[in-house]
Amino acid sequence: MTMEPVPSPLAHRVPDLGSLELLLAVARLGSLGRAARELGITQPAASGRLRAMERLLGVALVERSPRGSRLTDAGVLVTDWARRIVEAAEAFDAGAQALRGRRDSRLRVAASMTIAEYLLPGWLIALRGERPDTAVSLLAGNSAAVAGRLLAGEADLGFVEGLDVPPGLDGAVVAHDRLVLVTAPGHPWARRRAPLAASELAATPLILRERGSGTRQVLDTALASYGGPAEPLLELASTTAAKAAVVSGAGPSVLSELAIGEELAARRLVEIPVADLSLRRTLRAVWPRGHRPTGPARDLLALTR
Repeated sequence: MTMEPVPSPLAHRVPDLGSLELLLAVARLGSLGRAARELGITQPAASGRLRAMERLLGVALVERSPRGSRLTDAGVLVTDWARRIVEAAEAFDAGAQALRGRRDSRLRVAASMTIAEYLLPGWLIALRGERPDTAVSLLAGNSAAVAGRLLAGEADLGFVEGLDVPPGLDGAVVAHDRLVLVTAPGHPWARRRAPLAASELAATPLILRERGSGTRQVLDTALASYGGPAEPLLELASTTAAKAAVVSGAGPSVLSELAIGEELAARRLVEIPVADLSLRRTLRAVWPRGHRPTGPARDLLALTR
């Protein structure tokens, strides 16, 4: 059994906004016909609306004559009250539009470092072409930080690089990536002819991303059967920093293929094959569970695909 909504008692005692706007137009223009034309209704409809308002209030509001329409004394008072109601309604409408405008023109994106540095700029350029008035703020951090911001309501859409969708979030696959072991050209591994054994990789101190990053999670999982990675040479909070350290000769690292194409082509970095080790991963867009992206977030998600 469904319950019908109970109308407010005011609905039976206070004229609707359309009728109040009509009364204000009659007061300003001095003619019911001109008021009707301004509001886009016929004169008979305007007359009927005015009579219904007078019956509701129990007083005459307008005196009609061949020379036009004039407010009665009661009509003057009601018009003054009506003006306040209409102005309040206009303020309410303006505020609601402003809220819609802020919602539709603002997009808060949280992205893990590799996606923020190497994929998101292109997606945001495409979004600007479709929504030039959208203001985008970007919060970059590791995958754990992205999940935290989404769950705290600090971001509208997130992008992560880990093995799974973080708890409390829903997600969609937007790309695939591969982690690559790289060294500077002068490193001894660069002269190897055979792939490196996974056990040797696990035993070697590396330049690593920090715990909580998608890159670190994939590597830790891949090397778990070998006891996990050795104590790192360096632990850095961005792919760019880790890449710069490897190029400088500080040591080897496992980095996203997305981040090292230019360096590999220029031979500033050398890829070292690793035997029997899968370092592939899925890149995902994520959002709070049960809250599918809307507005600019939905458009950005569509562009990533």
